[in-house]
Amino acid sequence: MHGMRRTTDGPDAPDRPLIGVSTYLESARWGVWELEAALLPEGYPRLVRAAGGLAAMLPPDEPAYAAPTVARLDAVVIAGGPDVEPSRYGAVRDARCGPEARARDDWELALIEAALASGTPLLGICRGMQLLNVALGGTLVQHLDGHAGTVGVFGRHPVKPVPGSLYAELVPEEASVPAYHHQAVDRLGAGLVASAYAEDGTVEAVELPAGAGWVLGVQWHPEMGGDLRVMAGLVRAAGGWGAG
Repeated sequence: MHGMRRTTDGPDAPDRPLIGVSTYLESARWGVWELEAALLPEGYPRLVRAAGGLAAMLPPDEPAYAAPTVARLDAVVIAGGPDVEPSRYGAVRDARCGPEARARDDWELALIEAALASGTPLLGICRGMQLLNVALGGTLVQHLDGHAGTVGVFGRHPVKPVPGSLYAELVPEEASVPAYHHQAVDRLGAGLVASAYAEDGTVEAVELPAGAGWVLGVQWHPEMGGDLRVMAGLVRAAGGWGAG
């Protein structure tokens, strides 16, 4: 057990692993209010619950708090979101790169470093996969055509696993996945290997080799689909039964 699990499911229910999910800080409106809010698309906690875990939101905080936060969790998910600041990987900003999210970059990079250092299971989703790559010294393609269609609408495309990889153990067949991104992995970070590709050769999943802990990044958005296998793999690695 990586963290200090608690459950509210009743005295006879098994503990559900506590899965921390990073979040946005955005202006939001509800009722009579319009305020800064910690936001997480509902698909993330829904997917965690369906896979057998308990989701906890991790809004941006001081990077120094990342290690003690991760120590209380059973696994970490770095969620999708805005583009990674190009200076993080030594690049000059392309005009098509989105606005910076400096506080979120700082916090999520610290969460990734803490998870890697402690051996806490880690899943990066879309931006989260890209940030994992950057944290390990890799670089990104700042603009990629063909992986985001209508603005604000998730598309689908096939992803093919690399045989023998962790991802292939979870999803052994070619699968259609929900996706929405315009950036991608360029040079792989230290130790990372590609474990799935799109038809155009885009790296769609990365992972650390067996023996380095449970670390996986996927370029698509499993929270926008019904396939539980990736999240269930994380939940099992965190000490739970998982689903699927």
